[in-house]
Amino acid sequence: MKNTNIHFPFVLLLLVLISAGCSKEKRSNEAALKMQEFVIDISQYARGIDPDFIVIPQNGPELAFKDAEPENELNQEYLAAIDGMGMEEIFYFETYTPDEYRLDMLRKILPLKKIMVSEFVNSASLIPDALQRNYNEGFICFVRTSDNYYYTKIPDTIPFENSNNISTLADAQNYLYIINSENYASRQDFLSAIDATNFDVILMDLFFEETAFTATEINELKTKANGAQRLVIAYMNIGSAENYRYYWQDDWKLHNPNWIKKKYEGYDDEFWVEFWNEDWQKIIFGNNDSYTKKIIDAGFDGAYLDNVEAYYFLYYKD
Repeated sequence: MKNTNIHFPFVLLLLVLISAGCSKEKRSNEAALKMQEFVIDISQYARGIDPDFIVIPQNGPELAFKDAEPENELNQEYLAAIDGMGMEEIFYFETYTPDEYRLDMLRKILPLKKIMVSEFVNSASLIPDALQRNYNEGFICFVRTSDNYYYTKIPDTIPFENSNNISTLADAQNYLYIINSENYASRQDFLSAIDATNFDVILMDLFFEETAFTATEINELKTKANGAQRLVIAYMNIGSAENYRYYWQDDWKLHNPNWIKKKYEGYDDEFWVEFWNEDWQKIIFGNNDSYTKKIIDAGFDGAYLDNVEAYYFLYYKD
C-alpha cells in the first residue's frame, strides 16, 4: 500500500497527460474537418464565378482522406474541389530527409491530382537529386537554396522546359514559386523577369508591395517567353493572418480579435487564426471585397491556398 501511494501521483500525472494529448488530437481532427469544409467552400465560391478556377491547397495531405484520417479512403468531395496539392520538403529539408508519412499519402493522391513539391536544400549541388527524386514519383518540383528560402528568386534552370501550351494544371511539367518581390526595384522589373521565363506555371502574390496586379498585367504573364500558353496562380494564406495585408486593422494583435489565436513561429508578421470564424472567412471568400474575389478580378487562373495545415499548428505546436 505504501508503494502504491508513492506512485499514485505519477500515475495521475500520466493519465492527465494522456487525456490532454487525446483532447489535442480530437480538437485538431475537428479543426481538420472544418478546414476541409473551408477549402471546399472557397472552391465552390470561386468556380461559381469562374468555372475553370484552379484551387491548390499547400500541405495538409490528410485532408484528402475521409475524416482527415490517412488510413481511410480518399475524400472525393474534397478532391473534386481541388486541382492539385502543393507540398513543402518531402525529400529535403536542407539535407536529405524523406518524409515517409506524407509521401505515402501523396502516392495515393497522385493518380487523381497533380502534386507540386517545393524542396529546400543547403547546397546547390543537391538540386539535381531533389528534382530527380520528385520526378521519379511523378511530382513536379521547385527547389530553393538558403538564399531563396522566402521564394524571392527565379532559378537559372527549368526542369523539363518545354514549348507546350499549358491549359490545365495536369499539363504542367514545372513551376516557378516566387511570392516575394523584395529583390526587384519596381513592379515592372518584377513582371519583366517573370515574363522572360518559360515556366509552365507561375505561383506569385496578388500584390506588389500593397497594390494588386491588374488583369492586364496578369494576362501578359500567361504567355511564356517561347510563345506558349501557361497558368498564373495567386498565393493566398487561408490559415494565418498577415499583418501587412490590406485587411489588417490598426488595433489588431494577438487575441484581438479573439480568433487571432497564436504566434506563427519563424514569421513575425503572421498569426495562426481560427479559420472557421465567420469574420475570417468573409475576408477570404464570399463577397466582392474578399481576397478570393480580388484574385479573380485580377485575372489569375487560380489560387494557391497556404497554411491549410493550421488545424495542426493551432493545437500541437507550442
